Amino acid sequence: MTPDEIVTDLLAPGAGPFALLRRLDPRTGQPGPVEVLRGPVEVVEHLADIPLRDAPRDALALVPFRQLRERGFEVHDDGTPLQVLRISEAVDLTLEDALRALPDAEVPLRDVAPDLSDEDYAAVVRRIIDDEIAQGSGANFVIRRDVDAVIDGFSVTTALSLFRRLLVAEHGAYWTFVVHVPAPDGTSRTLVGASPEVHVRMARGEVVMNPISGTYRYPATGPDADGLVEFLTDPKEVEELFMVVDEELKMMCSVGDLGGVVHGPYLREMANLAHTEFELRGQSTLDAREVLRQTMFAATVTGSPLQSACRVIKRFEPSGRGYYAGALALLGHDAEGAQTLDSPILIRTADIRSRGAAASVRVSVGATLVRGSTPEGEVAETHAKSAGVLRALGALPALPARTGSGGAPVRRVPLASDARIANLLASRRDRLATFWLEPQKQPTGSPLGEALVVDAEDTFTSMLVHLLAAAGLRARVLRYDDPALDAELAAHTGLVLLGPGPGDPEDPADPRIVRLRALAERLAVDARTGGNPLLGVCLGHQLLSGTLGLPLRRKDAPHQGTQLQVELFGREATVGFYNSFTARVDDAAVARLTAEGVDVATGPADEVVAVRGRGFAGIQFHPESVLTLEGPAVLRSLVEPLLSDRG
Repeated sequence: MTPDEIVTDLLAPGAGPFALLRRLDPRTGQPGPVEVLRGPVEVVEHLADIPLRDAPRDALALVPFRQLRERGFEVHDDGTPLQVLRISEAVDLTLEDALRALPDAEVPLRDVAPDLSDEDYAAVVRRIIDDEIAQGSGANFVIRRDVDAVIDGFSVTTALSLFRRLLVAEHGAYWTFVVHVPAPDGTSRTLVGASPEVHVRMARGEVVMNPISGTYRYPATGPDADGLVEFLTDPKEVEELFMVVDEELKMMCSVGDLGGVVHGPYLREMANLAHTEFELRGQSTLDAREVLRQTMFAATVTGSPLQSACRVIKRFEPSGRGYYAGALALLGHDAEGAQTLDSPILIRTADIRSRGAAASVRVSVGATLVRGSTPEGEVAETHAKSAGVLRALGALPALPARTGSGGAPVRRVPLASDARIANLLASRRDRLATFWLEPQKQPTGSPLGEALVVDAEDTFTSMLVHLLAAAGLRARVLRYDDPALDAELAAHTGLVLLGPGPGDPEDPADPRIVRLRALAERLAVDARTGGNPLLGVCLGHQLLSGTLGLPLRRKDAPHQGTQLQVELFGREATVGFYNSFTARVDDAAVARLTAEGVDVATGPADEVVAVRGRGFAGIQFHPESVLTLEGPAVLRSLVEPLLSDRG
């Protein structure tokens, strides 16, 4: 069939479900052809139920945000289905052929209205900073706002016209797409968008993730290198990107056999804005559907730690997210029969529901809220992120064409070609741990034995497992609420690591904290009386410090993704902090602890950076973070004395 015939067939009454995709080719860094995919759609309950055959393109899954229930996380259950297009036909068109064949009809849009005013969203930003980040619920959170509208006379022609507009107007997208699913009752669900961000990609056993964060909003006059330089030197934007790299490395370490390797940073330049980004790569032997499950969903659309972020999202967002912040997922097999997976995050997307003469359309966006956020800046970021799709819908005027003398169009010079920008991007890499910048080797043996890691609801523990292996310890992880934990601790011989987690370490109303405090007291007594040695990290350190009689206080300014140089028992170390609370110490407490054989390392404002004594140690920072430059060495310096004390 010719391109015109293919499009005509899509427009025919009763033509059935279809998807058109234009995906970035990771081998070339350039967009590929326009793929036309057709086939029946079925609804499945779990990601593991997605049917696969043995074709290059087996299935296209529409994964809603509510699918996070598979991981046991809290989420509004709005009933949005996990739909799977079982691909029976696949045709590739050149961009030129697709643009010639696709319709370019008007989109009769009306009643465009945000669900939250700018003032109301600014108030949400303030509450997140003051009530959640300051109280230790997490390092960052993504809270959405919606723009709703109505399209009169919506049809497949409208859907394909919107897709064509995005193909023409947007650039720098990872996927540009339209997915149309009609129902037997005459209704339909259509997703059309241009997502900049990889959710997860897998080929030949290599898994790739793409944390994107930090948004440079182009001024009205267009992209400006001086403005981007100012943006790249903003500490808030730097810390925001490092935070999401850490959070997605947690996921990579849970699916990657040898952890992950950080590549970048890079600059993603789009029509209305530019993003800073990294790329994470690792090897995995898992089924692609399990990789998809364990990577739901990126910190860039949720926050960190992920489980706590989901609770905050549920509290602050009054309804479910539908497909927003979920994913599309194209699954298949390569020529050798190995599974393939290519999945963008469902952002910068219009979700259209047709129920007769008119269709409702929703465009959802969110800003990453961190301790350095300003309400005005985050409001402006949501406008910039929604602009591309709203322009395609006709809710915003088209960008003016940039022309030179004689009216000829001006080709924009990539911002990343500016030497200042290239140097600033490279300098960010200099601040990261070489452990995560190079492929991790398979450890040979475990000379320091086995560690049991207690997960306090922060999957930094998955990174800690890889760091412990590099330090000479094989490790396994059990959650604090695992029914088997007490029996496993009783049978364990070796290091116990009480891990990081969100929350106020002295909150008597939080059952998780109550359980962890009791656990810390028991483990500390055991360690100090000749039992298993104990290492506390972040929240684990705070709870351990509490058993030593040290007061725990909320910090005036939280450390979230903050890199500092500290003095650690005679050695200088550059380390990464994520904490809203801290143990404090004064001269009298130092003297008391010294008399008890306990050393204390302090930082500014008498904050306790680390403690150590016979059988135990605690550190407020994260040795596993990309911000801790010599994580394995720091970890060994703490663990080896604990283990040698036990002979």
